[in-house]
Amino acid sequence: MTGKRVLGIVLAGAPGRRLTPLTAERAKAAVPFGGLYRLVDFALSNLVNGGIRRICVLTQYKSHSLDRHLATAWGLSSTLGDHVIPVPAQQWLGPRWQAGSADAIYQSLSLLDEHRPDLVVVCGADHVYRMDPGQMIDQHMARGAGVTVSAIPMPRAEATDFGVVQAAADGDSIEAFLEKPACPPGRAGQPDEALVSMGIYVFDPDVLIEALHKDAADDDSGHSMGGDIIPRLAREGAAHAYDFRQNEVPGACARDRCYWRELGTIDSYFNAHMDLCAVNPPFNLYNDRWPIVTRVSCQPPAKFAHEDGDQPGRAVNSVVSTGVIVSGGLVRDSVLSPGVRVDGRSRGEPSGDLGQYPCPPPRRRGERHPGQGRGRLGGRHGRGGQGARPRPRIRSVHRRRHCGQQGTSGGTMTAPCER
Repeated sequence: MTGKRVLGIVLAGAPGRRLTPLTAERAKAAVPFGGLYRLVDFALSNLVNGGIRRICVLTQYKSHSLDRHLATAWGLSSTLGDHVIPVPAQQWLGPRWQAGSADAIYQSLSLLDEHRPDLVVVCGADHVYRMDPGQMIDQHMARGAGVTVSAIPMPRAEATDFGVVQAAADGDSIEAFLEKPACPPGRAGQPDEALVSMGIYVFDPDVLIEALHKDAADDDSGHSMGGDIIPRLAREGAAHAYDFRQNEVPGACARDRCYWRELGTIDSYFNAHMDLCAVNPPFNLYNDRWPIVTRVSCQPPAKFAHEDGDQPGRAVNSVVSTGVIVSGGLVRDSVLSPGVRVDGRSRGEPSGDLGQYPCPPPRRRGERHPGQGRGRLGGRHGRGGQGARPRPRIRSVHRRRHCGQQGTSGGTMTAPCER
């Protein structure tokens, strides 16, 4: 990667409908995670930590909060040309919006003319992971690939929601790329596993531009990177796979190496939060050698206090953000966003309190959501059950955040609303 001009492109215009209601008033990339972060922070942190510091974030859907976050959290030094800039849908090619992830880049090809990069790294903005992109770039250059796709093994039963890589006999070239197949092919030597795409690509710029022009001229195309561009390049023999398990990030241990989660649904979003609460978390937020960068609000440190009597404020296996006050309550297996208040003899377990972020209204007392999950998100009236648990739920929060007044059940939680 030494001496190469690399342009990073982050695809952040998706509406994220499966994450409704979290995306009711913001882009998917701006959804909060882990108390302090936005989803886009993980992709950006990996690029910047890996030495890629000229980054364009392509936006479209309800982008105001995302634009504001990029402006306040990602102001790189411009002295050497470093920048993270939002690029809205500009309608260069006529009065129409972006028709897909590939079309988003096609409508922004002027960026490649402006930056004239030697390589282009394209990634999504809805994944939680650590990765050094420089190692993937080195492999891409060594093999002379047109595009390199980062991939990770996954049980075949879980691979139906992802793009699946079918590698050739050499284990490197991509023979076929299948977008969300009903019956994913197994990988060599492990027939019960499939090799799924992580939505991270390294492109030769000329290969990318040619593929985008062909795709734009195809009326039958869905104009998607995973559904159209990568399958096309695989058929042309220009696509190679990069095994994410080879990636070594400074400060990572054996437990949190190769952690990658796509947060496309409420269930996956909740489960990733519960990963943070584990005694030995599979994803370590505390790796200061490869930090996840964000903007931290100007609030005082978290506080745990006694209320009247002998009820101390406690938090067990939980992530507690700045500005939180736990007074006489018990918080267990929870992620609390800035400004949350836990009062009285309340008890919450497990939950992911989104603090100031709006969600749908709660159901009636005693009514549960269908399906399975690992507890509840920012719920009301009761705590996470034992054994079979209700589906994670989220509810609307505005003004102040305040948890519970009496008894052992978590109460209403409110906080200043910020989109």
